[in-house]
Amino acid sequence: MDFAFGPDDTAFRHEARTWLEDHVTGAFADSAGHRGPGGEHERDRTRFAWERELGAGGWIGLGWDADHGNRRATLTQQVVWAEEYARARAPARLGHIGENLLAPTLIAHGDTDQQARYLPGIARGEEYWCQGYSEPGAGSDLASLRTTAVADGGRYRVTGQKIWTSLAREAHWCFVLARTEPGATRHRGLSFLLVPMDQPGRIDVRPIRQMSGTSEFNEVFLDGAEAVETVGGEGNGWQVAMGLLALERGVSTLVQQIGFEEELGRVLRTAAGGVLDHDPVLRDRLVHQWAELRTMRWNALRTLGRTGDPGAPSVAKLLWGGWHRRLGELAVQVRGAAAAAGPDAWSPSYELDALQRLFLFTRADTIYGGSDEVQRNIIAERVLGLPREPR
Repeated sequence: MDFAFGPDDTAFRHEARTWLEDHVTGAFADSAGHRGPGGEHERDRTRFAWERELGAGGWIGLGWDADHGNRRATLTQQVVWAEEYARARAPARLGHIGENLLAPTLIAHGDTDQQARYLPGIARGEEYWCQGYSEPGAGSDLASLRTTAVADGGRYRVTGQKIWTSLAREAHWCFVLARTEPGATRHRGLSFLLVPMDQPGRIDVRPIRQMSGTSEFNEVFLDGAEAVETVGGEGNGWQVAMGLLALERGVSTLVQQIGFEEELGRVLRTAAGGVLDHDPVLRDRLVHQWAELRTMRWNALRTLGRTGDPGAPSVAKLLWGGWHRRLGELAVQVRGAAAAAGPDAWSPSYELDALQRLFLFTRADTIYGGSDEVQRNIIAERVLGLPREPR
């Protein structure tokens, strides 16, 4: 595809850059360092205010249909916004799950009443969402989930456990995949449910402390929690859920790569302190890392406007998962033995620095969001037409 930025994109870039320069100040500017892997839950008060600031400025919902959101933007302009956002070192988003996952799903599969009810709160930066997919026994193999939902007077009562739920403590709502047809197995009998999180005694959120020392992820226990409605109709949850996962790897992949570029720059600056002068093997790996990031960007741009390609999301996940994990390894290798500790390593208040957290967090990159093994199976079966893996 021809991905040249035109005059309209240049004008849009100027508008975005000017707005960000005027607004990423004070406490918003101070939060710039709290956006690395595993730190998505930090500085929540400042970031709540920032979401409302974005909403008031009309910068939420750029990729939605023309009838929704605050401001319409083309695909190229959405990329421009992501680039300028990263350049301005604006606060990490709390509303991205609602804006980039739930909202497009409602536009594609929801009815007009659902769109009118939920989209405005997301667009204003006032309502936040989390995703209730993975379970202790159903992560990459999502179809084996055990959470159930029973019809109750036009609504549902949901019982089960979800895990690795990002931002569950901050969210007002959770979209939950649950089995609504007793006795159904695998992809059948599942529904995509909307569940309010403020249900004391029925929803219990427990942070999961990770080896990086942070607690971005959570366990969510549902004990008869009320789900107010389904999206796409009862029993059609698998199709809705898979459509959402494809959205997760669209423009957001490019946004993610801009963050990767910032992390790579930090690693390169650390390496420039001396290791590049005497370790040609490590220097070669850093060059490869830079070249691979450029390749991922062009691949993402190439597939950006493409729909219906069953392999594109899996290819993207395989590329960035392995790349980011290797970057984590380089983050400690460029520092040598010093990466194993720090100046206050023996202090009770010792905390990991940004590169140490990067290394530990990226151990999970090839697992969460669909493991590498699952992505390869999808490509083999749905793209190459190979026989299904025996179960």
